Amino acid sequence: MFKKYYERLLKQLAIDYNCSVEDFYSKDNIITVSALNDGRRSYSPGKPFLQMMTLGGNTIIMADECLHEFLRNFTREVEGHHLFEFDNLTRLNEELKKYGYQMNPTHHMFLPCREVKASESFQVRWLYDSEIDKFYGDKRFPNAISFPEPCPVRPDRIVVIAIDGDNIMGMAGCSEDAPHFQQIGIDVLPEYRSRGIGSYLVTLLKDKIIEMGDVPFYGTAAANTRSQNIAINSGFRPTWVETEAHVRRDIVSNGE
Repeated sequence: MFKKYYERLLKQLAIDYNCSVEDFYSKDNIITVSALNDGRRSYSPGKPFLQMMTLGGNTIIMADECLHEFLRNFTREVEGHHLFEFDNLTRLNEELKKYGYQMNPTHHMFLPCREVKASESFQVRWLYDSEIDKFYGDKRFPNAISFPEPCPVRPDRIVVIAIDGDNIMGMAGCSEDAPHFQQIGIDVLPEYRSRGIGSYLVTLLKDKIIEMGDVPFYGTAAANTRSQNIAINSGFRPTWVETEAHVRRDIVSNGE
């Protein structure tokens, strides 16, 4: 299972990072020119100033050409995945400040690797496309769906809700971040946590996406071990890490 989705992932990442699939097998770190390729995953408006990823070997960095000389020196003697360590990210962040940018936290990304049997543990309800609209702005579900409003470039496609009578216990949803690439998010309400609801819903949604012929993937923060455990329990495995630069918050708040 994993190999099939991994091969599709490499093709998608090559689009996202303006590189070739062969670049992921290189021993060297790769620097490419920032581009807006058709079919990319898009998480910020306009052309990315810098985004970087690793599959655990080398690192691919797509960046504005004004950064390339610095990046060549920055990456020359550092093994790929070590570029994601705190000291190196801090050094990169200091360079980005000169241009009015700063680094985002790292995103730890998962692909499906095995089948998990989801026994009928909870009553669920499925919603699709426009049926999801009534939940936008609901503070209970900032991860399962776009918050606080729909995102045109990453539309929410499917939601599965665990219900207890008239009460919602949890919600898993997927957004189509690129054609046929569905990212899963999960929210379980505090009073219903530690019952296996998150893993159950994510497993159901993962299986639904696979039935459609699409690629399910899952992302979380480095320190969010609860979310990582949900991914693992649902049949995912850690596959790649990525991060990107965004406009400095102090510049935005000052209106500069």
